[in-house]
Amino acid sequence: MTGFADADGAHDGVRWRWELRSVNGRGLDMRLRLPPGSEAMEPAVRDAISKAVSRGNLNVTLNVEREAGGVEVRINEDVLAQVMTALDRLRATGGFEAPRPEGILAIRGVLETGEHADDEATVSARQSAMLVSLRQALDKLGKARGGEGARLADVIAAQVAAIERITRAVAASPSRTPEAIRQRLADQIARIMGASTGLDEQRLYQEAALLATKADVEEELKRLEAHVAAARELLAASEPIGRKLDFLAQEFNREANTLCSKANDVEVTRLGLELKTIIDQMREQVANIE
Repeated sequence: MTGFADADGAHDGVRWRWELRSVNGRGLDMRLRLPPGSEAMEPAVRDAISKAVSRGNLNVTLNVEREAGGVEVRINEDVLAQVMTALDRLRATGGFEAPRPEGILAIRGVLETGEHADDEATVSARQSAMLVSLRQALDKLGKARGGEGARLADVIAAQVAAIERITRAVAASPSRTPEAIRQRLADQIARIMGASTGLDEQRLYQEAALLATKADVEEELKRLEAHVAAARELLAASEPIGRKLDFLAQEFNREANTLCSKANDVEVTRLGLELKTIIDQMREQVANIE
């Protein structure tokens, strides 16, 4: 399912922002963009995501910046020593006054600026706070995806109801009455007898049995009814059901194909094709369900 969420945080002069974007996917695919120095967090980040999300392509970005007070100014002792040595040599030649401190500090390389080097305890505390923010973002993402899931559940429930309606229509079709089946068998056997010479009685019984078996879609209808009940149980569940619904949609499609292949009545054929259309639509929606 698609969704977006973010969460901000701050700790000891450092601010950060998590951004999470998810799109549909058959499995769970995480793509992390963490700033340099955050490599040690990656296992914990992946673990938190896998506990919150089971399906979809997830892009996770962490942006980190220090507040102004976090910048440290340092004197490069090596460069300063080289500068002082050079100045001493110049003074030794005579005619040079001692330079003022601000002039020495203005020489390139003497002063350096950079981020304050944190100790291990500070880094650990900050990363723990970042993981708390990540879980907050994952909670927001779950709610966003849950809202979409609820809308999709209504769509799929309507499709399941349509499958049930068509299944019942096939079951109630006049073409499935014993009289209708008997008449079709009689017509087909008559055609076989007319097209064949020397057809023995045993072969005739075999052909009749095959025709009767092909005309019987009772097993397919029973399985479709069972799949409808299973789909409704899944839609009422609270845990992720995307993979199970995907498998169930394949079973729906299998029964619809068999029903169409066995159909020997125009109306049943029409209903079977309508059934396949709805099942294909349902499979497209199921691909979006976690």
